[in-house]
Amino acid sequence: MNTPVALALGAWLLLQLGISVWASRRVATEGDFLVAGQSLGLPLVALSLFATWFGAETMMGSSAMVAEQGLSGARADPFGYALTLLLMGVLLAFKMRERGYLTIGDFLAARFGRRIEWLGSLILIPSVVTWAGAQLLAFGNILEAMIGIDLTLGITLAAIFVVIYTSLGGLLGDIWTDAIQGSVVIIGIVILFVTVVQLAGGLGALYTNIAPEQLRLVPSGESSFARLELWAIPILGSLVSQVALARILAARTPRVARQACFLASVFYLTIGVLPVTIALAAPQLGVTLGSGDNFLPMLAAQLLTPWLSMIFMGALVSAILSTIDSGLLTVSALLSHNILVPAFGDFAEKKRLLLNRAMVVVAGAVAWLIAILGERILELVIFADSIGTAGLVVIVVVGLYTKIGGPTTALITLTVGIFGPFVGGELLGLDAPWLATLILCLALYVGCGWRLKN
Repeated sequence: MNTPVALALGAWLLLQLGISVWASRRVATEGDFLVAGQSLGLPLVALSLFATWFGAETMMGSSAMVAEQGLSGARADPFGYALTLLLMGVLLAFKMRERGYLTIGDFLAARFGRRIEWLGSLILIPSVVTWAGAQLLAFGNILEAMIGIDLTLGITLAAIFVVIYTSLGGLLGDIWTDAIQGSVVIIGIVILFVTVVQLAGGLGALYTNIAPEQLRLVPSGESSFARLELWAIPILGSLVSQVALARILAARTPRVARQACFLASVFYLTIGVLPVTIALAAPQLGVTLGSGDNFLPMLAAQLLTPWLSMIFMGALVSAILSTIDSGLLTVSALLSHNILVPAFGDFAEKKRLLLNRAMVVVAGAVAWLIAILGERILELVIFADSIGTAGLVVIVVVGLYTKIGGPTTALITLTVGIFGPFVGGELLGLDAPWLATLILCLALYVGCGWRLKN
């Protein structure tokens, strides 16, 4: 075990825990726990959105895919997810915050009734908890690379720690740790990028020496429909992500919510291209390259001095932490606020708060199991974005802007959205089953909405 690195990592984690303990003293209501009292300004919301979105799939999963496949491995992340943040600002942020919702389930309840609130929340929970599991897997990989502990043990320790500090501080603690973690992420990835540029002989030499086949955005043999699918799932499938919407709904005003999405999108794309460039340049550096999701951590360990390597590893941990806790909070919000409380009757404020914290523990346990069983980070994340989201995207966006459709129409659309990708992919062999499901859901929602008037 690398004792100095382990001690530094422990100190960093204790700082995050201390912030959560501080925040826990300011959490008195469910609204404080879920959306930080809807009191946050533009810098905090934007940086938190960036830090939450910029997780293991960007730092590790995407860079590993680019190292293996070239630029085509970066289509989902960072390019796709940056566009998602932009679309959130255009389509959802202002209207959702203006109505004062705490979760996306609140919108579904107000627009379509309790039954759709429950179903929509149940659709979102598997995708979010899978996403959190992908981040735990990344955390385990980091601990294995940094201090040499077993992967399973690393995932378990990471899960225990994140559950504790997330259940204490809620979104308020999450937002403040995001601000620190996001800053460290930027510092860490810039340090590695500058090092790679220097070793490559400058930016000009770096780009000149990248092989032309690495710059292909579309791999050979890929059909047009499969190509559209790879763009559609991250961009549109993530549009209804409660993980990001929680930050948007925590904004002080609707205008702040919208502006934060635009600013976070710029942050995300600007910083996200750095690990992509590093992965493209790595073959020309004359170093031994790691494989799979450990590609970037192993590269940093070889290129950076021990202290700089430690800062970079802290950045990786920060990127992962800011995403895991967001996922656990999201599952907690949907389970407690939108499923259990409506089902079993209202609770006193203290009991609501306790229930939210208990659901963080439940979410952490499920995410731990997914991480133990998972293999590749980015594949888990893309899979998470595709779980039942096609129908949800349709009823949220169309339902938010029009009066078309009611509970019955929404139920039909959500049902098709759940089973459509499986039928299209496994039974019909379509190249773009999720996109085909999205188009079918849109047609069904509009058609049934006009015909049924419900």
